[in-house]
Amino acid sequence: MATENNTKITALYCRLSQEDALEGESNSISNQKKILMDYAKQNKFLHPKFYVDDGYSGTDFKRPGFMEMMADIEAGKVAVCICKDLSRFARNSTMAGMYINYTFPQYNVRFIAIHDSFDTVDPNNPNLDMGIFKNMFNEFYARDTSRKIRAVTKAKGNRGEHLCTVPPYGYIKDQEDKKHWIVDEEAAENVKRIFKLCMEGKGPSQIADILTNDKILTPSSYQRSKGRKTPHPVLADPYKWDSATVADLLENRHYTGCTVNFRYYTNSIWDKKTRVNDPENMVIFPNTQEAIIDEKEFNKVQEIRENRHRRTKTGKTNMFSGLVFCGNCGAKLYFSTSKSFSAYQDFFVCSTHRKNRNGCSGHIIRACVLEQLVWMHMREVISYVTCHEEYFRKQVEEELLIKSAEKKRQQNKLLDEKQKRFEELDIIIQKLYESNALGKISDDRFVKLSQGYETEQADLTADIESLKSEIQLQEEQNKSVEQFIGKVKEYSDLRELTPYALHSLVKAIYVDEYPIEGRKHREKSVTIDYDIPREIDLDKLMKA
Repeated sequence: MATENNTKITALYCRLSQEDALEGESNSISNQKKILMDYAKQNKFLHPKFYVDDGYSGTDFKRPGFMEMMADIEAGKVAVCICKDLSRFARNSTMAGMYINYTFPQYNVRFIAIHDSFDTVDPNNPNLDMGIFKNMFNEFYARDTSRKIRAVTKAKGNRGEHLCTVPPYGYIKDQEDKKHWIVDEEAAENVKRIFKLCMEGKGPSQIADILTNDKILTPSSYQRSKGRKTPHPVLADPYKWDSATVADLLENRHYTGCTVNFRYYTNSIWDKKTRVNDPENMVIFPNTQEAIIDEKEFNKVQEIRENRHRRTKTGKTNMFSGLVFCGNCGAKLYFSTSKSFSAYQDFFVCSTHRKNRNGCSGHIIRACVLEQLVWMHMREVISYVTCHEEYFRKQVEEELLIKSAEKKRQQNKLLDEKQKRFEELDIIIQKLYESNALGKISDDRFVKLSQGYETEQADLTADIESLKSEIQLQEEQNKSVEQFIGKVKEYSDLRELTPYALHSLVKAIYVDEYPIEGRKHREKSVTIDYDIPREIDLDKLMKA
């Protein structure tokens, strides 16, 4: 049968998902094309045009071929739409019904599914009613397939296998073992540079601009240049980095050498938007590949990102932003500047005071003064630790041992008590079940008692896990001391304060101020919290 309008297109729609491809040649794109073209010729449908989606799920309606076809339909260019069967068109009964029953008739488009004998030209065709049930079965198939895939993915993820098909930028698959990643040295250097720039106080947008200006290929462009597959589209400018890409690299824990599974999740087969999973829902397997970024540096970058700050309207930034706090109220000190300010005039001010002058005093300190005070103290610490490494290590470890030994003893004692109580509750709950089963206590009484005990057990479980974490932290403190000493020795020849050195060695800076009798201004003092589990009192160390 010929179309009513000889100038309009006959849309031949083909779709194949990765799961459908496993069923063999019958659903292949080439087979679908042959079936559709033969049908169009036999029934004298004019101007056939293929719209193809290869590798797309029927639950996804943002398929490029489908969207192109719908654009032509809405432009009035299409008279007939033909597909092999209803499952090729969609696997969502609601959306399939909307398009077939409302959208297509609105644009006077006839719809045909060949193998289902479905043709909207005849409203009395009983197969139109059967199409409702077939669309529901097609949707059920998609749901069932999704459940099976999720189950397989969960099992693989819990075994520690990498779930992403393409390794993150900086890694490639080992040709001898495709499940293992090895370092791609060229890309890894750029990853290290990105982390270094962040340690120097640069934000994702600034880092993206630097990489773009230096003509560094974006991750997807780099993969293509090496002949590797990538799911991302071709960019107009292969050197144009995006701040979101940089941020994603900075937050990717794979670079520390571990496997992180279930980083993202989707709500359902209909909602394809990926969301970041809560940390407790992720599964981490350490030491599964060579690390590109040291664990300590990665954690430091996360701290910097957590305290990230926006650039001022002038475009100025300061390496101390996010590190400086009020010694009285504990709030952050905000970096304040102006286009008319010289570097000498830039200053930090207590955020509480800036919002409410009666909430706290200003704690105002000029940025250049802060830099001088911090650099002076850091220089003395670097010099002392470098010259007296063994003595420093001994003093710090002895102090940590004295402080942590008693704390650890108390924590272990408390842990034993809570574990003993947890075991007692197991016995009590078991007896309650037996008493209820024998009719010694009523169901209502059983429910009230068991709920109370189970709530107590849940609280105990949380307390036990928290105590175990604290005990483990105490045991790892000596390791932190060694890491700090190693970092300090790297800066033994440092001649000026750099953002990288600052963020490597310092966790926080506190500015205190004290009134001076007879003077309007207040005296300032700076306390530095180094990246070590104890305060460094230079005066005390030097007197020893």
